[in-house]
Amino acid sequence: MCGIVGMVSNRNASEILLSSIKKLEYRGYDSVGMACLEKGLMQIKKDAGKIDDVDEKLNFAELKGNIGIAHSRWSTHGKVTKENAHPHTDCKQKIAVVHNGIIENYSQLKEILMKKGHKFLSETDTEVIAHLIEENYNGSLKDAVLKTLKIIEGAYAIGVICTEEPDKIIAARKESPLIIGIGNGENFIASDVPAIINLTKQIIFLDNNEIAVLTKDDVKVYDTDGKEIKKEIKIIDWDASKAEKQDYEHFMLKEICEQPEAIEDTIDERIKDNDIEIAEEIGLSNEELSKINRIVIVACGTSWHAGLVGEFMLEELARINTEVEYASEFRYRNPIVDDKTLVIAISQSGETADTLAAMREAKKQGAKVISICNVKGSSIARESDGVIYTYAGPEIGVASTKAFTSQLIVLYLITIYLGKIRNVLPEEQVKNRIRDLRKIPLQVKSIIENKKEIKLLAEKFFRKTNAIYLGRGNNYPIALEGALKLKEVSYIHAEGYPAAEMKHGPIALIDEEMPVFFIATKDNVTYRKVLSNIEEVKARKGIVVAVATKNDSEVAKLVDYIIYIPENSYILTPLLAVIPFQLLAYYIAVKRGCNVDKPRNLAKSVTVE
Repeated sequence: MCGIVGMVSNRNASEILLSSIKKLEYRGYDSVGMACLEKGLMQIKKDAGKIDDVDEKLNFAELKGNIGIAHSRWSTHGKVTKENAHPHTDCKQKIAVVHNGIIENYSQLKEILMKKGHKFLSETDTEVIAHLIEENYNGSLKDAVLKTLKIIEGAYAIGVICTEEPDKIIAARKESPLIIGIGNGENFIASDVPAIINLTKQIIFLDNNEIAVLTKDDVKVYDTDGKEIKKEIKIIDWDASKAEKQDYEHFMLKEICEQPEAIEDTIDERIKDNDIEIAEEIGLSNEELSKINRIVIVACGTSWHAGLVGEFMLEELARINTEVEYASEFRYRNPIVDDKTLVIAISQSGETADTLAAMREAKKQGAKVISICNVKGSSIARESDGVIYTYAGPEIGVASTKAFTSQLIVLYLITIYLGKIRNVLPEEQVKNRIRDLRKIPLQVKSIIENKKEIKLLAEKFFRKTNAIYLGRGNNYPIALEGALKLKEVSYIHAEGYPAAEMKHGPIALIDEEMPVFFIATKDNVTYRKVLSNIEEVKARKGIVVAVATKNDSEVAKLVDYIIYIPENSYILTPLLAVIPFQLLAYYIAVKRGCNVDKPRNLAKSVTVE
């Protein structure tokens, strides 16, 4: 969850490192630091606080040298202090280390090192790495790091520099993401692509138990036995401007507004002549898919909500038994999966630790695994039997928006494809479902164009301290997602429920101060039931806001406020219903003065358990 960047170049490093580490603020952090080498001298600046504040206080630009590492820390071991900020050094200040992950045996190692005379300055687990490298150093930094990696237990992504070898960076990873950027006369390390996308689009994704040696002109990768490995260079086709705010006040608003394009890009090239072409991406033959009798979706957070919508799609249209599991719980209860189970892993980053662990458990038990993610070459993508990418581009805001709707698009494509090959969706239905899908980008755009109405609504609710979100059927997950968005960015306590469950407890909370947000779109199944639920809330003086189908005058008579969305197939309604809730959460958070893009305590990519 921490951010790591490093570079070795002919250019001065500090300003570039500062710019790059700022691009990783979305990962969550509480302190920042940087180390640079010049003429054999190790220079370090670090402190607790936001990057801009620490830079104003310390002036990172004063650090000289063409090689350096930087780090934004999200605390796990030790309080939020200057001493616990990275980089950490050895006793002689010759070695500096930045680290993401958790060293599980650090306390035992620290005790051994202290007995040997090593002096520790922090409470972190990371500092033991620097001292172990010092202990193992005998003229080769690479060999010292290799020896150290054989001793430590746990997860790590590390960057190491040393005054004795001032022309290189050593990088290594195990269970925590780390990438290498290939430049022209310079090379980089980073936790995530957006940190260096403006510097290079040529990326090497390190795998578990790999170590890399970077100089300005060369990159070599080795396994933990020191044997060289040939790695493929991936070309990242993201537009670098997508990782910039441009004229928007916040990334979150920019990314909400980018959803029509992201949806269009995710659909594009996958629909040909009224047919869906994703067989090659799924990576499984029709024969293999025809043997599947059960689907398990594993995900976390917003991706889990996408999975719940996917469950409705897959069972309704493809007629296949589907379950949705929290990835963090899946492998701890001895799940029942076999070679007739298809596991779908959903992750924006492709590096979510719990989702990665869940899919590994599923593969171990013989299941086929495909993934839905947004980052080419990520760990989840590489370890899947097949991967269907969303083309949302970089999503910088911590609260996921365009990644969520892009995930729903991919789940819909998978559903229609499986329905066709399982012979439960005839050709005419496939054609009609594709027709409905093609309407979505412009319909989403029309909702966003009316965002001023939602901004006015936010004025009425930004002082509230609680909220309830209710939906039924495939809109119930959107109630969960709407509540999560409000919690994430505005810090208002909100809960989402199936509307029928309100009577089983939450109705006790309803009074004249409680806003209740309903998804009350028209369908042939739950619409009348939702109207009854609205009546129940109004009878108890609750404030009702409804997201409803355009021109529905009946629901308008029952509620206090209404947000209209265009009409489409009920199975695609969640894609439209979620947009007003994203905008409402955003505008409420802005009115409350919250840090919308970087909510407190949260990280974009949860890469530790």
